Amino acid sequence: MVALDLLGRRGALRILWELRHGAPMTFRVLQAAAETNPALLNTRLADLRGARLIGHDGDGYLLTPVGKQLLVALRPFSEWARKWGTEQRRRQGT
Repeated sequence: MVALDLLGRRGALRILWELRHGAPMTFRVLQAAAETNPALLNTRLADLRGARLIGHDGDGYLLTPVGKQLLVALRPFSEWARKWGTEQRRRQGT
């Protein structure tokens, strides 16, 4: 449940999502991509680094091997969410 608590914090999943391509992202680039403010981003980066899901290599932030494994583990949820969203939009007629 500790993992769910961490991932449920505002902005945490978005940061992981933005880092999914593997290229390091600077603080400013990640802030713009995640559409968040510097204070929240700084807090979440500390949380995610503390959990060893992301690291910093001098060029920017990137997923660690454990962070990459997490994204693989979340793929079924991502697929479900995509289908669910499509169904919701269909039901709402949008």
